[in-house]
Amino acid sequence: MVKVNFADDADVEALGEAAFAVLEETGMRFQNDEMLRALKTVGARVDEASQVAKFPRKLLADFVDATRAETSPGGQDQATPFEAPALPSVTGSVAQFVYDFDSQEPRPGTRADLIEFTKLGSALDPNGSVGHAVLLRDVPSILEPLEAAVILAAHAERPEPPFAWDVRQADYLEEMGSFLGLDRWYSLGAVCIAHPLCFDKNPADRYVRMMKEGHRPAGLTSMPVAGVSAPVTVEGFIVVAAAEYLAAWIAGRALSPRIPLGGSMWAGTTDMKTGHVSYSAFDAMFYAIATVQFLEEWCGVHVSVGGGEYCASKTPGVYAALEKAYKAMTIVAFTGEHPQIGEGMLDNGKVLSDVQLLLEREFGIGLGHLAREITARRDDIALDEILEIGFGERSSHVSTDHTALNFRSSLWLPQFIERSGWAGSEDEQVLLQRLKEKAGSLAVEAPSPRDREDELVKMRSVLERARRDLAS
Repeated sequence: MVKVNFADDADVEALGEAAFAVLEETGMRFQNDEMLRALKTVGARVDEASQVAKFPRKLLADFVDATRAETSPGGQDQATPFEAPALPSVTGSVAQFVYDFDSQEPRPGTRADLIEFTKLGSALDPNGSVGHAVLLRDVPSILEPLEAAVILAAHAERPEPPFAWDVRQADYLEEMGSFLGLDRWYSLGAVCIAHPLCFDKNPADRYVRMMKEGHRPAGLTSMPVAGVSAPVTVEGFIVVAAAEYLAAWIAGRALSPRIPLGGSMWAGTTDMKTGHVSYSAFDAMFYAIATVQFLEEWCGVHVSVGGGEYCASKTPGVYAALEKAYKAMTIVAFTGEHPQIGEGMLDNGKVLSDVQLLLEREFGIGLGHLAREITARRDDIALDEILEIGFGERSSHVSTDHTALNFRSSLWLPQFIERSGWAGSEDEQVLLQRLKEKAGSLAVEAPSPRDREDELVKMRSVLERARRDLAS
């Protein structure tokens, strides 16, 4: 495992002191009264009118000392067997758009799209779960996760919890889940705040509920953009990001004193020529990895680097898959943790593509070869064949029975990707067309879930009640 280069240990402490200064002098805005009250009880200076909490230096320093004490002393990095990440599937990614293959343009997701993706997910993994993959833009937004819940229950054998972006939706979803025999059937999603230094209302409300439930560590899914919502220098970026994490951790512990700490860092950087943001460019990866390494060295809290999913590519294809693979491999090189390559998303997670999903599954199957176990079984060694072939002057291993019997289990044999290499855009269009046809046939052939008509009637009645309660 490699690391980014902090010039001196004193630099780590200096960056930490700068983060203290940010929270002591500027503070952080928390748009939730319960969070503000909890922070006041642990010593923060709270201005209720502006919803800003400022943190005395001693409070911050004592907290960091405590988190350091919680961390077990680290030893030398140990080599561990590689574990291949799970294959991409249809999960709760909640993309805002769907890539329309015919027009080659993204368009807003609809109920029909979620039905198709749910069927595709069921076909790809009949024994797996299927999630809230697409944001429904053709229903009232406050009812969106409830509409998605009915679709998932109707078309998936194992529906994952829908994403409740507003805490008011959670109780309705929990009631819906009870009809399916599922406890706490809602997801409160990622804790993405309004950078810089603002814990805005919806994530703040959800964060309070998360902390009370105790099902997740306290922390952020941090997505600042260098030069826009954070300083453009990596040092300044680290300081603001660290201040946000520290404030979120203190708030989490104020609400739930024994909650573990964590989070994930998804750093973005800006192309100053176009204004486009990337979460996968070389500099973006550097900012994310440097921030995570700083947090671990400074206060002993482990934060993961966001996975391979968010790439800048706008259209499906091998380029997008390779961009995600490079990102995932960069993460494992610097952290030792290999994330998934992706789940079919494009344009920094905004767009979902069934074609890209199938392509990334092929990459995922190939990646699985790196996790194979090596043994010394006689049949695998093929010593008799090695001795018979000798110097290869009269024959090669291509013509042996051993190769014929073992090549399917030994070699990567992708169904769609041509192993002979990229041969130009025309050949890739043929590949993408084949993938699109396969996605369509899988959705048609998807196994039907058990009959849930009685449960669906009850779920629809909850939806109608929510329509009266929430949409009025």
